[in-house]
Amino acid sequence: MPRTALLVCTALFAALLSPAVSRAADEPAPTPVDRFEGEVPFASQPAEGIFTWGSDTDDPPALQLADRSDAPEGAKVLAGSYDISGYGGFTHDFAAGEAAHDWSAHRGIRFWWDGQNNGGKIPLEIKDGGANGEASELWTTSFTDDFTGWKQIEIPFTDFVYRTDYQPVGGIDHVLGLTQMWGYAVTLPVGVKGHFAMDGVELYGKADQSLRASVTTDAAVYPVEEGGTATVEVTVGTTGAQPLDDPVTVTYATGDGTAGPGKDYTPVSGALTFPAGTASGASRTIDVPTLRDKAAESAEAVPLKLTVTGAKAPAETPQIVIDAHGLPYLDTRLTVKKRVADLVGRMSLEEKAGQMTQAERGALTNQGDIAAYGLGSLLSGGGSTPTPNTPEAWAKMIDGFQLRAQATRFQIPLIYGVDAVHGHNNLVGATVMPHNIGIGATRDSRLAEKAGAVTAAEVRATGVPWDFAPCLCVSRDERWGRSYESFGEDPALVEAMETVVQGLQGRANGKDLSRGDKVLATAKHFVGDGGTEYGSSTTGTYKIDQGVTKVTRQQLEAVHLAPFETAVDRGVGTVMPSYSSLDVLGDGQGPVKMHARADMINGVLKDRMGFDGFVISDWNAIDQLPGDYASHVRTSVNAGLDMMMVPYSYKNFTGTLVDEVKAGRISEQRIDDAVSRILNQKFRLGLFEHPYADTTGAAAIGSPAHRAVARQAAAESQVLLKNTGGLLPLKKSEKVYVAGSNADDIGNQTGGWTVTWQGSSGNITKGTTILQGMREAGGNVTYSKDASAPTDGYDAGVVVVGETPYAEGVGDVGNGHSLQLSAADRAAVDKVCAAMKCAVLIVSGRPQLVGDRLGGIDALVASWLPGTEGEGVADVLYGRRPFTGQLPVTWPRSESQLPINVGDASYDPQFPYGWGLTTLTQVPRGGATALRALALAATAADRAGADRTGRELVAEARLIVQQKVGQRITEAVAGPFADADHLLLTGRYGKAVQKLTQAYRAAA
Repeated sequence: MPRTALLVCTALFAALLSPAVSRAADEPAPTPVDRFEGEVPFASQPAEGIFTWGSDTDDPPALQLADRSDAPEGAKVLAGSYDISGYGGFTHDFAAGEAAHDWSAHRGIRFWWDGQNNGGKIPLEIKDGGANGEASELWTTSFTDDFTGWKQIEIPFTDFVYRTDYQPVGGIDHVLGLTQMWGYAVTLPVGVKGHFAMDGVELYGKADQSLRASVTTDAAVYPVEEGGTATVEVTVGTTGAQPLDDPVTVTYATGDGTAGPGKDYTPVSGALTFPAGTASGASRTIDVPTLRDKAAESAEAVPLKLTVTGAKAPAETPQIVIDAHGLPYLDTRLTVKKRVADLVGRMSLEEKAGQMTQAERGALTNQGDIAAYGLGSLLSGGGSTPTPNTPEAWAKMIDGFQLRAQATRFQIPLIYGVDAVHGHNNLVGATVMPHNIGIGATRDSRLAEKAGAVTAAEVRATGVPWDFAPCLCVSRDERWGRSYESFGEDPALVEAMETVVQGLQGRANGKDLSRGDKVLATAKHFVGDGGTEYGSSTTGTYKIDQGVTKVTRQQLEAVHLAPFETAVDRGVGTVMPSYSSLDVLGDGQGPVKMHARADMINGVLKDRMGFDGFVISDWNAIDQLPGDYASHVRTSVNAGLDMMMVPYSYKNFTGTLVDEVKAGRISEQRIDDAVSRILNQKFRLGLFEHPYADTTGAAAIGSPAHRAVARQAAAESQVLLKNTGGLLPLKKSEKVYVAGSNADDIGNQTGGWTVTWQGSSGNITKGTTILQGMREAGGNVTYSKDASAPTDGYDAGVVVVGETPYAEGVGDVGNGHSLQLSAADRAAVDKVCAAMKCAVLIVSGRPQLVGDRLGGIDALVASWLPGTEGEGVADVLYGRRPFTGQLPVTWPRSESQLPINVGDASYDPQFPYGWGLTTLTQVPRGGATALRALALAATAADRAGADRTGRELVAEARLIVQQKVGQRITEAVAGPFADADHLLLTGRYGKAVQKLTQAYRAAA
C-alpha cells in the first residue's frame, strides 16, 4: 500500500485502532508513523524501512514484528533483543525517493513502550531536513524506562535538542523546522543484555505558539568587571522561523545571589514585549549595572530571573558575574608559585576536587555542571568534535565552556585537552603528520621538533591549550595495536625524537607556554606500555594492549624509563600513566596496574626524576583497578595521580574524592599538592589572563607552510628496503601502472586517530593521496586499484598496499588484524609484479610479512602512515628528494619471530633495525679500507664531541655495508648492523663503525 494512502486510512480509523486518548475538540486526529503491523518493511535507504545499526557486527539489535495479545495497537509490536558493547539501535527512515513529511501541525511524537523498569535512559532521535534520512539534521531527547508494562510515552517537539556530538552532514541550519522530516531512531542501552517492545508511533496534539516559539539569551553567564554594566540580549525564535502569531512577554528581575543588591549591583526589573507579527530572531536587551567598591573580592553572581508568556522560557536563568578582583592570585606581578599558594589557600575541598576532575565534553549532563562541580578540565576523546568540525566551531565551543568556568567563585579557567598525536588530527582540514613510527624513521630530530611546532600552532589556534602527546612508548612487539604511536623499538631513538616536546611547548623552563602557538605536552604512557606480553591483556578481546610488562629492574630502567627521564629534563608539563600492568621481576609485587603504582609515580617520576608537572589518568583507567569505586579513587590519588580522566563519571568521582578525604583515607596535603601542580600549569599557560581562544593563528591551519613540513616528514619517513636494478627513483618519462588499496585513500594513508578514534578509509579529510602526489609530480600514471586494467605496455608498476586504520587494542594482531597483506593486495602485487618491473609500497603502522613475495618485487618501500601529504611520498619516488629513511623497528621474516628487537641474542630478521637504502647519493668506494679510515675518524669525532661529523661518518659506513650486503641479510650481518644504529644514537660513533665493519665482513 502506498505510504500516503496508509496515512489517510489509519488517520480515519485512529480512534478505533488505538486506545482512547482524550484531546481538545480542535486538536487534529493523531497521525500514525508506524503501527508495526507489517506496512513498513525491514529495509534501508533509499527505500522506506526499519533497519538496525551498531558500532561493530555484534551491536545491532535483533528485530522482529511479534504477535502480542497485549499489543496496545493492532496485533503486532516491534520487539527485539540486544547486547551492545559500543553503541547500537534501529532507525525508521522514510523513502528518499518521495517527499519528506510535514510534522509541523503537531505538538509532538508519542509511542507505546513495554517498560522493564531498569531506570535506563533511552535516547530518541528525529531527522529534520536534508536530502534523506541518512543525510539529515539530528535532534535528540530521551525518556526513562522506570515503569513496568506498556506505557504511552509523549514527547513534545520542544524537548528535542540539536545533537552536538554527531551530525551526518555537519549540521544544516540548526533549526528544527518540522516541515521536512525523514523519520526517527532509537538508541538502546549499552553494557547489559536486554529486550524491548514498541508499538504505535504517531504524531499527536496541535502545535501552538507556546510550543513552537522560544525565548533564549545570548549566553548563560555574563562576566563583568566591577563597576561595569552587563548587557543581556533576549531573542525570540520560532520553529520554521515564522513570525509570531501572538505576543510574547518576558518579565525580568534580578534575584538573590552571592552579590548584594545596592552594594554590588543596582537591582533592575521590568518587561519586554514582542508583539504579534514580530519576526523570528528579533532581540531586546536588558542592562544590569554593577557598583564599585574598594574591597578585594572573589566573583559574585546575580541571577536574572525571566518569566515568559506565549513562548518557551530559556533553559537556564542567566547569571551576571562580577569578576573576582584585587586578590593576590590575580596579580601577574607575583611569581607563579605565590599565585598558586594564595589560590589553593582560599579554595574549599569541593573546589579542589573539581580541579582534579576531567570530563568528556559530550558527557556533560548540561554545561552548567562545569560551574556546579567546579571542573578543572574537559577533553575531546577521539572523534569528539563540534558540529561543524571547523576551527571556528572548535574555538566557539571551547570559549563557551570557558565562559561557564567564569561563573565559579575564583573563576579558575578550564584546561582543555585533545589527542593531537600526529597533528590536530580530530579537526577536518588540519595538517596531519606521519604517525610517530614514521617520524622515528626520519632519524631527524630537528624535523620532529618542527612537526611538533606545527601541531601546537594548529591546536592552540582552536582554543585548545593541552595535547595528550607525545607517546614515548618503546614498542617491543609489532603485534601491538599502538605500534605506530611509538618512535621505535630502541629507547635511544625515542629519546632522540623527544625534540617534539620543545616543538609543542617551547623552552624547557615553560616560558613559552603562554604563547598562542604552544601547548602543554603529555609524556605517555608511563611506563612500559610498549613491552606488554602477547596474550596478557584482560581487556575485552584485546591481545596485547593494556597487558602485562614483565621486566627486570635493569630492563625497566634502560628500555622503558629512560625516555621519560629525558622528557622530564625537557620540561614536559604532564605525564599520563599506562593502562598496562608492570611486573618487575624480583620485587615481590607481581603485576600491578600502573595507575596504582605509587612506587613508580610518586617514587620514580616525581621524587627521583623531579617531575614538577601534573599526572593525568588515562580514559576511565581507574575503573580497571581492583576493589570498589572508593578504592579506585583512593588508590590512584595516593599513588600520585593529580587529575582524573573520568569522562562520564565526573559527578561520582568528585563526590567520592571528597568523601575519602573527609574520612582521612586521602590526606589534604596530597590534595593540595595535586591542585597546586594543576594550577601551576594553568598559570604558566596564561589561562587566567587569557582563557578564551586566540584564533589569530587559525588562518595557518592546513596552510601551505604547515603542509610543507608534513610533506618533508612524509618524504624523510620513507624507508627503501630493496631497490634491485635501481628501479627507484622513477623517471617522469616512464609509463607507470599504479595499483593497490592504499594508492588513493587518504583515510588509509593517515591511519587511526584521524578525525575519529579508530580512523576510517576513504576521503575523510583534506590532503593529497600518493596517487595524486605522483600525478602532481608530473608522472605518466595509469591507475587501477585492483589491477584489473590491462598491464601491457608499461615501464614500471607501483603497487601501494598495506593496512586499513585501527587504534589501540582494537588493532592488536589476533583481534581481527594480522601482519599479512589482504588477499586483494596480494593479488595486485602478484599481477603487477609478474607483468613488469615493480615497486611495492607498504602503507602501514607496522611491518607486514612479504618474504614469500620478496623475490618477485624489484623495489620495496616501508611507507608507514605518511599523513595527508602524499606529495612527500611522490618526492622520493620521482627523485625530487633522496630516500633517507631508516627502519625504526625490526622487520621480521615471520610472525613466529615476534617479539624481535635490536640487541636480541638471536636476531635473524628480514631487514634489521636501522636498514634503509639511499638514492641520489654516491656510495663511498674502498670497501674494507674505507671502513678502517672511517672508524679512525669516527673515534676521533667521539673524543672531540663532534656529533655532526660522527653521524656523517657512520652514515657513510652504513652505505658501504648496505651496498655489499644487498638482499643477502644473514643473522651474522643483521645483529651488528642493528647494533651500529643504536650506538650511533647513543653517540658512540667509533664503535658504530666497528659494528658496521663486522657486518661487512660477515656479508657473503
